[in-house]
Amino acid sequence: MYVENMPAATPTNDAEIRATLSAARSGTYIAAAGGDPLRAVELYGWNARVSAAFMLPAHFAEISTRNAAADVLERVYGTRWPWSPTFEASLPNSGRYNPRRDLQNTRQWNPTTGKVIAELKFVFWQKLFTQRNEVRLWAPHIAWAFPYAPSGPSATLRDRIYQDLDVLRRLRNRLAHHEPVFTRNLPNDLTRTVDLIELRNRSTSNWVRAMEDVTSVLAERP
Repeated sequence: MYVENMPAATPTNDAEIRATLSAARSGTYIAAAGGDPLRAVELYGWNARVSAAFMLPAHFAEISTRNAAADVLERVYGTRWPWSPTFEASLPNSGRYNPRRDLQNTRQWNPTTGKVIAELKFVFWQKLFTQRNEVRLWAPHIAWAFPYAPSGPSATLRDRIYQDLDVLRRLRNRLAHHEPVFTRNLPNDLTRTVDLIELRNRSTSNWVRAMEDVTSVLAERP
């Protein structure tokens, strides 16, 4: 049975809970709670709850955007675009994150385009929305790939998507590593995440808005 807006449980022994979490991890929350250990544990629990709630809209934003980008790559380079020498040559081949090497390594162990799409790093998709791909990918195809985007220059939309993906990537990394997110502007994170989905498909964004629990958890912040 689904129970809507289930309140957070009250910690019964905050000292034991803090010992379980480690002093270093607890310290961040104790400082934020003004030295109150019980409030710190409550804040930790809330941070975990809002982190879990964010995974749903983040999931749909990542999937919808990478699929939109993959559809454009297929339009330009064909269904086997991960194995296209022309596409491979268009990717940067240096830097801390190397997109060309990521593609080469991923396709080596994944024999289908669908598997490559699923296994490429999040940052691979974000890096596609840079100026270097404006003429090749986005000027001709971005309005088709994101039909619910406001009208305007393709470069403006491309940069907006890049920036939204950067926000989402940083948030997603903190969620994945169980890091504090309570200092972030979480309402803005949610708005940008769901609006990114809407650029691709309004029915999907409306469905995510109906399902997400972030809004209700935000209202319960201790």
